Amino acid sequence: MTLMLEAPDTTRAPARTAPPVWLVVALACAGQFLVVLDISVVNVALPSVRGGLGLDEQGLQWVVNAYSIAFAGFMLLGGRAGDLYGRKRMFLVGLGLFTLASLAGGLAQEGWQLLVARAVQGLGAAVLAPSTLTLVTAAVPEGAARARAIATWTAVGAGGGAAGGFVGGVLVEALSWRWVLLINVPVGAVVLAAAARWITESRAGDGRRLDLPGAVLVTAGLATLAYGVSQTEGAGWTAASTVVPLCAGLALVALFLLAEARAKAPLMPLGLLRLRSVASANVAMFLSGSAMFCMWFFMTLYAQNVLGYTPLDAGLALVPSSLAVIVGSKVAPRLMRATGPRAVAVLGTLVALAGFAWQSTMTADGDYLTAIMIPGVLMMLGAGLAGTPLASLATSGAAPEEAGLVSGLVNTSRTMGGSLGLAVMATIAAARTDGRGTPEALTEGYALVFATGTAVLAVGAALMWAWLPRTGAGERG
Repeated sequence: MTLMLEAPDTTRAPARTAPPVWLVVALACAGQFLVVLDISVVNVALPSVRGGLGLDEQGLQWVVNAYSIAFAGFMLLGGRAGDLYGRKRMFLVGLGLFTLASLAGGLAQEGWQLLVARAVQGLGAAVLAPSTLTLVTAAVPEGAARARAIATWTAVGAGGGAAGGFVGGVLVEALSWRWVLLINVPVGAVVLAAAARWITESRAGDGRRLDLPGAVLVTAGLATLAYGVSQTEGAGWTAASTVVPLCAGLALVALFLLAEARAKAPLMPLGLLRLRSVASANVAMFLSGSAMFCMWFFMTLYAQNVLGYTPLDAGLALVPSSLAVIVGSKVAPRLMRATGPRAVAVLGTLVALAGFAWQSTMTADGDYLTAIMIPGVLMMLGAGLAGTPLASLATSGAAPEEAGLVSGLVNTSRTMGGSLGLAVMATIAAARTDGRGTPEALTEGYALVFATGTAVLAVGAALMWAWLPRTGAGERG
């Protein structure tokens, strides 16, 4: 009888063991890599897209903008959805959307089909990206181990942006422009299957509902702002097509803040912005992103338009810079233990500043070592050193139920900073060249961009030293 009573227990399926932490971090980082890669990978393919689908200049601009506007607009919503409905669920939903949209874009036969696919890609990325950082911080307890995990996430994200030109050049030259999108399909499918199998669900919503008015206002506001910024390249900063959406976007964001102050269960509790670590780190990420994001764009233009590199050669030329950002990200946690995150963020910004200052002395006949490699390595080494402590500080001090939202805020700050910075820098370069297309004139414009970036980073370093907390504590102030 005893044996019969105990038999069911002996045949019970064993409890599912928790996945290894390294596997969770690897899967989250793979998702982040795809998201960041697709911000820049299509740039090299645009001339081929024009030939394949017959898009005009405005259409080509929207191949880039459709992704970036949807990405920026839905980021905070994606982060909060992870908190309320589950981080794993939003990771799978975002990656699934992203992968299917990549397939649709790669198979597009008309220009409008590609633009719709890119917009859906951006929506999927906005849902996916906040979950990647939240999964990392949830899987690794706060301390040195989490700093190392965030360093890996930072390095992979920066590496995705750095690899975009190289990967795009290889795929376009070896296969076709379609493969800059189709390559996401097998990678996304593998990550999707592994995440469904190994990642465990987590949420901290406590049964709360999504703040729908706040979600609509912030999504519309950020998307409208991103649209206004995207208009500056073709229409300029004073055109009605630029000024109207910028003002409308700012008004919608202001309405969002007013609504959140009165909401019982707000999408973004404004108390988060009173956390010194969250507020200061996000402002610092916005400023540094406005300079750092431009580096890849203008270095590639300089290599191709002035020095005569092919797209593939330009991508290869920036490989040392890509490696430098990884090195900086991996060294940062060790320095953080010794000196604290604030000191490492400032140090990284100053190293990047030195690279920007060096690059601002570029000439039309520069050689690879001194005109691209060394300044590029300094810029990206500094970016890696600064990015890890800023991400660590930005996610510290917030309650577990706000983790996804804070992760969305981190990605929003960096993305909006990069978009605005690129638009401003492109205007500065165009004003200096004044329509002249000679290598000397282009070099003057690019050099002024890096000089401006130097000044922005100097302001950023001073702000970080004065405002960032000495430790990761989320003190208010």
